[in-house]
Amino acid sequence: MMAVNSVRVAAAQMTSINDLATNYATCARLVKEAASAGAKLLCFPENFSFVGAKEGESLKIAEPLDGPIMKGYCALARESSMWLSLGGFQERGSDDAHLCNSHVLIDDTGNIRSSYKKFDVDVPGGAVYKESSFTEAGKEIVAVDSPFGRLGLTVCYDLRFPEVYQQLRFHHGAQVLLIPAAFTKVTGEAHWEVLLRARAIETQCYVIAAAQGGKHSEKRESYGDTLIIDPWGTVIGRLPDRASTGIVVADIDFSLIESVRTKMPISQHRKPIEFWKQASM
Repeated sequence: MMAVNSVRVAAAQMTSINDLATNYATCARLVKEAASAGAKLLCFPENFSFVGAKEGESLKIAEPLDGPIMKGYCALARESSMWLSLGGFQERGSDDAHLCNSHVLIDDTGNIRSSYKKFDVDVPGGAVYKESSFTEAGKEIVAVDSPFGRLGLTVCYDLRFPEVYQQLRFHHGAQVLLIPAAFTKVTGEAHWEVLLRARAIETQCYVIAAAQGGKHSEKRESYGDTLIIDPWGTVIGRLPDRASTGIVVADIDFSLIESVRTKMPISQHRKPIEFWKQASM
């Protein structure tokens, strides 16, 4: 049963491939599951609509936010009366050689409320994910008011930078952090859950982390383990199979956010960066 001061949300896990129609069909099925479970917001993982199997495929399918691919997802939101967090859409960039990895938020009438562009990634050694070679990095922090609280929009690798989430909580008033991802199997096993729980604890926010899971192609595999975490750092939603396709459902309890923040008022106890600079002199 939901608490009186709460709203139900869901996070999806899937194994996207290099086929737009197949991925859309999977998303549509998961939307129906979430609606049946009483959720009003469904969060999809990074690259929900397409994961390329070969270099350059993502650039070829990249479209503007008013293109047919996103229009299809807007229609899906409208027809299901569901808010959709689409984490990591291949938005066409400023030229044919670049795209934007955009986290798009659509409301239940099918309108795009906001979008956030992922920052750059350059991981040297082994598998290389230097997104700046084909992706235009974002420069703006994005938080949006919604029926599910004030949402902070991020994508995947942002998770490793706590200052982004500190900004969202303490300067932009976020209550719920959305972290869609496609973590690799190696980094996921090592860091995924501990980083997510840390972000929840240090910001006293709910965290909804929708993940890609399983093998997308011969060369690419994602860790999975979609999670929903409360402001105390407790995992309150998790798929039993880390690599399966499905949804996890949980309730955003606004009274819990207030309770955690009142009992441990870190927003009042925080010191500005100037304080630490002076203390180190």
